[in-house]
Amino acid sequence: MKKQYKRILITAALPYANGKIHLGHLAGAYLPADIYARYQRAKKREVVFICGSDEHGVPITITAENEKTTPQKVVDRYHELNKRTFEKFGMSFDNYSRTSLPLHHQTAQEFFLKMYNAGILIEKKEKQLYDEKVKMFLPDRYVEGTCPKCGAEDARGDQCEKCGTYLSPNELINPRSKITGETPIVKETSHWYFPLGKYQKRLQDYIKEKNEEDGWRENVLKYCQTWFNEGLQDRAVTRDLQWGVPVPIKGYENKVLYVWFEAVLGYISSTKEWSIKQNHQKWRDFWLSEDTKYVAFIGKDNVVFHCIVFPAMLMAWNDNSEDKYVLPTNVPANEFLNLEGQKFSKSRGWGLYVDEFLEKYPADSLRYALTLNLPEMRDSDFYWSDFQARHNNELANTLGNFVNRTLTFVYKNYTGKIPTPGTFSDLDQNFINDLNLAPDKIGNLIDNYRFREAAVEMMNLARSANKYFNDAEPWKTLKESPEKCNTTIYLCLNAVKALAILFEPVLPFTTKKIKTMLNMTDEYYWNNASELNLKPGEPIGKIEILFNKIEIINMESETSQEKSDSSKPAQEANKKPTITIEDFKKLDLKVAKVIECEKVTKSEKLLKLKVKVGDEIRQLVAGIAQHYQPQDLLGKNIIVVANLQKATIMGVESHGMMLAASDQNGNLVYITTSTDIEDGSIVK
Repeated sequence: MKKQYKRILITAALPYANGKIHLGHLAGAYLPADIYARYQRAKKREVVFICGSDEHGVPITITAENEKTTPQKVVDRYHELNKRTFEKFGMSFDNYSRTSLPLHHQTAQEFFLKMYNAGILIEKKEKQLYDEKVKMFLPDRYVEGTCPKCGAEDARGDQCEKCGTYLSPNELINPRSKITGETPIVKETSHWYFPLGKYQKRLQDYIKEKNEEDGWRENVLKYCQTWFNEGLQDRAVTRDLQWGVPVPIKGYENKVLYVWFEAVLGYISSTKEWSIKQNHQKWRDFWLSEDTKYVAFIGKDNVVFHCIVFPAMLMAWNDNSEDKYVLPTNVPANEFLNLEGQKFSKSRGWGLYVDEFLEKYPADSLRYALTLNLPEMRDSDFYWSDFQARHNNELANTLGNFVNRTLTFVYKNYTGKIPTPGTFSDLDQNFINDLNLAPDKIGNLIDNYRFREAAVEMMNLARSANKYFNDAEPWKTLKESPEKCNTTIYLCLNAVKALAILFEPVLPFTTKKIKTMLNMTDEYYWNNASELNLKPGEPIGKIEILFNKIEIINMESETSQEKSDSSKPAQEANKKPTITIEDFKKLDLKVAKVIECEKVTKSEKLLKLKVKVGDEIRQLVAGIAQHYQPQDLLGKNIIVVANLQKATIMGVESHGMMLAASDQNGNLVYITTSTDIEDGSIVK
């Protein structure tokens, strides 16, 4: 049984203020964190949601030098840009801070001094490359040279981009300073190190305890175990650099705290800033109380810092202070989101920046499409076709259609007022049962960080509502049985209210419109979302269309990309023999709607689908289980070869073939229709 906490502290990884936010960032940490925070608030729980810009480090100083400006101007620009982008996307941070603030510097220096004065840190002398012309030690990325592994001549001091080998500047052959181009000398310097290895056993016990309490993701546990297997090593806390938090001890005036050490403390300084703005000391309630549940949302590249390094730092503080910081209860790290089967790459010009995306398309449509494709356990892909289908077929045709048809019916037939219900039929009661089950079902999934499944259940409720409307036929009962019609519309209005509450974590802008149309107040919240508590006789507000259809998306024009000739051989190898029109006419291609889907027992690749093709129900077996979860396909239109000879695969009969496309990385995308067309329609 999970521990009950009084309050919840939520943090999302601090984005680096050296570039714009892209869709991969949203799917990695920010969207799941926001869904979780909005849900907890809807449950009337005490929550603070913290983030901010990570503004120190070598990449920022290099960017500043390339642009012939200052690091401060670089971080000022990206901090404001990303902050505005997050606001447009609907991120509900309680505070969005920045690590260049004096308050953060003070907090980071306080942690350093606590460890320094307690004798925890270890001073080490080491040899480092030094540029005599500018009189400075060279951090890793300020050095380039020949890779000792593959011979590439432009390897960086921390990594060779060509072969991927991690390096140190001293390993480079013929090293040169990126500042002056001169050959650096080797010179001795001193740095302070944090003895991470001394905390390994405690860290392993901590992760085991929290996993038993709150169920950590398997991928996170595996990342941590890999580090433990290799053995944790001392990590430098200081470095030779001018831009950053100054080291607060004598003899280290020209050094700063290493960004890995001070950046994670930005969560604490940001919460302090929130308290100052609110004129209270509640930051202490959240950070210094055992009654706080702390959930840290990150991408998988930050697992070591949030599951190992940061907890060890907090342990070191707690060992030497009366104030005891809480450690993360859970760190639900996501894998990476790719774009159309390829990794986001700034150098190759392949990506989707959020600010540019939101200039053309609604934030809620992006939030919904990303939620259903979050890389929770493995890498996933964003496809333009999938985004368009989600928007048109689910948001517009299912959710938007139900809300609009219900409210329009009220305006046309009840002068815009909520009708009084009569007695409930079996049909009514079955729908009420669906309503009653939804809040706990969806809430439990969010509480367990299963956001994709939660979004599926949200839309399933909208589908159930549409089905109920159709089955109840209020357009007929309006004259034949007015009381029955009253009951149907009353239940549908309560369903609209429930959908406004339950969809809010994913669709904040849309649900705000729905709440306005129903004149909803704060008395309606998660715990009473399914109650039939709308007041008969009360007027509804002005109706507006929630989603306009997205007609055409040109992927190539929407995606920043650079074309490469490297794909030509693969394309030519996949060419098929020319066929005649008569050959093509032999194929019976039809639109089918997926009504059931499950994994095939003892198979990692196969899904068993039941599809509706006109008046016929078919069973298909498709090898797409490594690319889609069963719930991803429910209700989707797919294209099938309907006249393919029956086959038995892994003991399961398959009558037909589902069409899918494969990209150059082997990722499969099912073929769907651009509009919501009737199943059984012929594909020509």
